Order: sequence, then structure tokens, then C-alpha cells
Amino acid sequence: MPLPDEPLRKLGFLIIGLFDGDDPRTGHESTLDIIRFGEDLGFDSAWVRHRHLQYGISSPVAVLAAASQRTSRIDLGTAVIPLGWENPLRLAEDLATVDVLSGGRLNPGVSVGPPTHYDRVREALYPDTADQEDFSHDRVKRLLGFVRGERATGFSGTEGIEVFSDRVQPHAKGLAERLWYGGGSTRSARWAGENRMNYLTSSVVKADGDAGFEQLQLAQVREFRAHHPDGEKARVSQGLVVIPTDTATAEQKAKYHDYAAKRLPRTASPQGPARLLFAPDLVGHSSEIAARLHAHAVFREVAEVAFALPFTFEHADYVQILTDIATGLGPALGWRPAT
Repeated sequence: MPLPDEPLRKLGFLIIGLFDGDDPRTGHESTLDIIRFGEDLGFDSAWVRHRHLQYGISSPVAVLAAASQRTSRIDLGTAVIPLGWENPLRLAEDLATVDVLSGGRLNPGVSVGPPTHYDRVREALYPDTADQEDFSHDRVKRLLGFVRGERATGFSGTEGIEVFSDRVQPHAKGLAERLWYGGGSTRSARWAGENRMNYLTSSVVKADGDAGFEQLQLAQVREFRAHHPDGEKARVSQGLVVIPTDTATAEQKAKYHDYAAKRLPRTASPQGPARLLFAPDLVGHSSEIAARLHAHAVFREVAEVAFALPFTFEHADYVQILTDIATGLGPALGWRPAT
């Protein structure tokens, strides 16, 4: 359990990958440049979000395939792929292919549940099976089985000049141990632990009674590890929005503080029908943010983080924030850059 004098072992960042609908390549190239820049700074991992029918990355596996060819060391993750939009067998093939191309650096994060705005997209997504689709944890189990090498069909062998496998190909050895579940409740945390996955926490949890954000997130971490075969050694990554201002210009500082202030009201009470609780964004000098993290109940129980970059900032802002995290905040947390 990391205390202030214990080092943070793994430091990562998360980017949404926004782009202009009239010029999508520029935004995608910016995301790839940021990932490569993160590797140069020594970050251990870079994660991309997943957005459908929006101006953000809709195909993170494809983007990470490109990133794998522009980097050589940094781990590449998804946080997270909503499986309600995916066929688990086809996704398993894509994930395995990218993992092979990356040299075993892929860390796929997934979640379950009906697709966002399902009533609006169901006819386009599942025109013939919308009422029969299973969006439960069984969908993750199917993906896990395929990635782990379980049979996908009862047939294998040669048919004419074609050779068929009864398992997903390519098989990416070790990929199953790098699968993450993105959860927001103790139920999800328990399920992830029981099924030997890694666990991603974020700046959003589901409200439960009068408990606060930290209390709920801490309960998830402990529930996960209590049900995981590896116990306290089971991997958990914490994700919070962190914006250091060490080298920011006066204009950037004003923008960052305004961004956080506008989002602060949503942290006061559960939001929407799902009753979601949001964590406050952490803005300030690296020394100030480090002190707040060392006092954070969940941070004290994890050894790795993936700090989320704000959605709507500019490329230059991300460069400054990542530089300050790598050169200021990370070292203040005891982290050392990878080489």
C-alpha cells in the first residue's frame, strides 16, 4: 500500500483524441504524436478513450495499431471499449493482431452494458437482433475465452488447400493477463476479481447511499482484490483528471482553472439517472497535486495510475501538461521514467 515515501511504480496518461469532422486526420495525427511524445518522456503507458458517433476516437484498436508502429516501448491501452458495440470474437482477433504487432504491449480495457443511447442506434447496430443481444458480463466472458485460447468452433484442419483453426488466430501469448475491466461499482469490481482481470478505476463511480467518491472507489478496490486470486498483488490503475501548472503560461493557467471550476458542481451530488459521482479535477503546481494524491485514500492503495487529459484542450496544452507530469508530478510521487 503506497505511502508518501513509497514510489509510484507505473505512470500513464489517457487521451480522448478529439478531431475536426471536416479534417479528421489532423486530430488523429495529433493523438499519435502525443503518444510518441509520452514515450519520449518516459511514461509507462498511454491509453485512448472510445467514442461512437462523436468527434473522438471511434476505433481505438486501429489507432493503437498505428501507435504501435511509431513507438517501441510504451504500453498501449483502451479505457475503455464498451463491448455492447462489439462482436467478442471479431474484437479478440483485432486485439490479438495489434498485440502481436506491438510486441506484447497492448492493454485492452473493456466494459459492459447497453450501448449509449441504445434506443437511437439499435436499428443501425443490431437491426435483426436488437432485442436478443446480451449486454451482461457474459459478453466479457466470451471475449476472455477467445483471448485465452478457448475453442471458437468445433472444426479445425484442412479443407481443400485452406487450413482452419478452432481458436482465434493469431494467438497473442500473455494478452489475457493484460485485459482490464473498467468498473464503477463494487459489483463490477467483484466480478472483475473473480474472473482474474485487472481493474481500471476512473474519475466516475456509481453513487451508493451517502458515501462519498473516495469511500466508494476505495470499497471497489478492496472488493476487487478480496475476490481476485492474486489478492493484494492484483493490478489496479487509478484514473483522475490531473492538470499540473508548473510551466503553464498565465493564459493556460486561467483556462485550466476555469475548466475545473465549470466541472466542479457535478462533484457535489449524483448526476443523471445512473446517479454518477464525479471526482474533482486536480489543478495546481505538481507539489500541491502530489500532496493531495498522497492524502487520497485510493491512491495510497495503488501502485499505478493513468491520469486523464482534459477533453477539449489544444495540442500545446497536452505537451505542457505531460511534460509537467513527467518532470514534476511523477518524481514528486517517487516515480522514475522508463527508458
